Amino acid sequence: MRRRSAFRNWTEYLLALAVVKSLEWPPLPLARRIARGWCALLDLALPRLRRVALRNLSLAMPALEESARRRIADGVFRSLARLLVSFARFPSIDAARLDRWIRSEGAAHVETALRAGRGVLFATAHLGNWELSAFAYALMSAPMHVVVRPLDNPLIDRLVERRRTLTGNHLIEKKDFARGILKALAANQAVGILIDQNATPADGVFVNFFGLPACASTGFAKLAAHSGAAVIPGFALWSEEERRYVLRFYPAVPITGDAARDTQALQSALETVIRQYPDQWLWIHRRWKTRPAGEPPLYDG
Repeated sequence: MRRRSAFRNWTEYLLALAVVKSLEWPPLPLARRIARGWCALLDLALPRLRRVALRNLSLAMPALEESARRRIADGVFRSLARLLVSFARFPSIDAARLDRWIRSEGAAHVETALRAGRGVLFATAHLGNWELSAFAYALMSAPMHVVVRPLDNPLIDRLVERRRTLTGNHLIEKKDFARGILKALAANQAVGILIDQNATPADGVFVNFFGLPACASTGFAKLAAHSGAAVIPGFALWSEEERRYVLRFYPAVPITGDAARDTQALQSALETVIRQYPDQWLWIHRRWKTRPAGEPPLYDG
């Protein structure tokens, strides 16, 4: 990989800092408008993101009319804008103010799992507000562990890390994730892992996801089987009616020990929730990039 220049790192960092500060200081209604403006600029500056979103939607939901797909793609950028606002406001969100931003639902599933004493694996995704979900869980219950991939820009990575750990959460880097996860689960703690990203054939298996073969990592399922931890899908989903998020925990997904079968069960559970909240999933990710042997690519470039 080409070494990143200091000039590029600092330029990107100062832009990221400007975005964060522009959303952290103004009154909340103004911050929300500014965030929508930033995301509109992102949409214009990187048109490939919308192209990928529309391509994904045509693959996953072919029965939808083009206008409906475009509305969902618009919603993705609105969802990102809401995420940016909350992320920028993390320093001012404490236990007393948390209820204005988010409430929980289904916490009994987590409490039951913790009573079993083998830890909890949260199967989450780039759905709703994945940053706020971990931040809020620490205030509602206890600090948790979050598996992350360090950002390419080390300056932005430190900026993001400081905000992610404000409520006591611990970050586990993907390059050495198994040991950290198993240690946390052995202490009956919670670990959050994103399960919706494209994987390579060496790391995953092909599952049925929206009626298409999608390569998904088997690492989560293998860790769950090895540790005996409860696997609970959990997402911070925006409620337009309440004008805040709902941190919704779903019933535990049974783990059989068959990595392929368990991975399919996890992806099927995720698909069910995405179908309920399609404009809150990150369709701009090339989820079906890895193809079965002999099949042509689904994306240009």
